[in-house]
Amino acid sequence: MTGVGEGSRRISIVGSSGAGKSTLARTLEARLGLRRLELDSVQHQPNWTPCEPDTFRAVVRDFVAGPSWVVDGNYTRVGALDLVWDRAELVVWLDLPHALKTARIIRRSAKRVLRREALWNGNRERLRELVSLDPERNFISWAHGNHPHVRQKYEARFADPRWAGLAKVRLRSPAEVRAWVSRLPR
Repeated sequence: MTGVGEGSRRISIVGSSGAGKSTLARTLEARLGLRRLELDSVQHQPNWTPCEPDTFRAVVRDFVAGPSWVVDGNYTRVGALDLVWDRAELVVWLDLPHALKTARIIRRSAKRVLRREALWNGNRERLRELVSLDPERNFISWAHGNHPHVRQKYEARFADPRWAGLAKVRLRSPAEVRAWVSRLPR
């Protein structure tokens, strides 16, 4: 890689829902030959049952013990993000505009509902949840309200002296993401 994180083989991708974390992780997996872990796939067990915190941390700890990987997701509340960042060589923060992320989430959720696409561990988004106003049931509503908190969290983490030695890049638009990816080795 050129620029920030040149040669990085352990990469954390963070950001709000709809920012493109999983898409970028799949790109890095393919281009750089990295193993990939999507934290949502650990958290959301069958029937949307949350993974037990100790189990969640154990899965993450085992995965990041490897020599090369890409992890996408946030999960600070169970301590998973600290486990990832303790081993990461590079953090990529996808800090895209809120309106763009919201539009992506709406399109993605509508497509998943219409096509009955299975997500992690066989879970599916359902129409009744898509039209609910309850943010605990409606992912679009939850993501919309969560955006400012995620931005504040990563502004603080990027400035935190604990992570001063960790290479970090903040990408603020799809064009910046494309330009950064274009500099990666093929």
